[in-house]
Amino acid sequence: MATSSSSLFKLAREIGTAVSQKKGGGWYGPHMAAATRAIADRMPLVDIILEVRDARIPFSSEFDQLRNHHPFSSSRRILVLNKMDLASPTQFKEWITFFDQQNCPSFGVNSHNKDNVKEFLKFLQAHVRNLRKSDYDASSDTVTVMLLGIPNVGKSALANSLHQIGRITAAEKGKLRHATVSPQPGETKDIYSLKIASHPNIYVLDTPGILPPEIHDVEVCSKLALTGAIGDSFVGGKELAQYFLGILNFSDEYKKWAKFSINQINKPLTLHHKADQSSGSESGMIWKRQNPTDHTQV
Repeated sequence: MATSSSSLFKLAREIGTAVSQKKGGGWYGPHMAAATRAIADRMPLVDIILEVRDARIPFSSEFDQLRNHHPFSSSRRILVLNKMDLASPTQFKEWITFFDQQNCPSFGVNSHNKDNVKEFLKFLQAHVRNLRKSDYDASSDTVTVMLLGIPNVGKSALANSLHQIGRITAAEKGKLRHATVSPQPGETKDIYSLKIASHPNIYVLDTPGILPPEIHDVEVCSKLALTGAIGDSFVGGKELAQYFLGILNFSDEYKKWAKFSINQINKPLTLHHKADQSSGSESGMIWKRQNPTDHTQV
């Protein structure tokens, strides 16, 4: 059933309102309160802050605690837009441009893409070298980087990838450590330290995801619920599924592939013969359309 823009907006408001009305946050348990204090204590001791946001909702996934803390200079804070493979390429480029205009260093990351993580590590190391040339204490042999972000933006996955690739690049031996990774928000409850580079030594602190006790913006609430920053139990799986399908129906990608699929249905099937050169059997005959319909092949 098609979803109108007005009904989609209404559904988003209902989901956001249901989340925002959870007094005391609902999601803000004792472990999150303790993590908030622990992060505040360690933040003045780190050299660089990596604020990890969800590339699909870079505004709604802002780390609220940074607003209430002594602001880091732009040279000591990098905005990491994770899950860029799930975001709209066009909108993602617009966000990168926007943050550049705000003099906020940013980098798009897919934590599960080794080449991309390797490029990000090089970017981070170059950033560290520039700091050491300017106001950073070059006599120090160790640089500490802290990953900050709301739940389920991929901080632990990024920390693990940086640790693995950094150790391989430095040809270091020894057992790899692993931060806990889960599709459910709130799994990381402690602060872990992982080495990600040498010369100088760079350590990354993986921290628990933190949300404010209350979120009053219903639009932000609905987006956080949809992307998994807030558990489904606070909203309901059926409502979230309807909201997701409604957004999907309005997306440019969906319209493009829907049109492509309709065109493919009307194309005749042709028989292509793929001869087995060794036996001459007909087992190599395959049926396929004139053009591939699986978008992964295009």
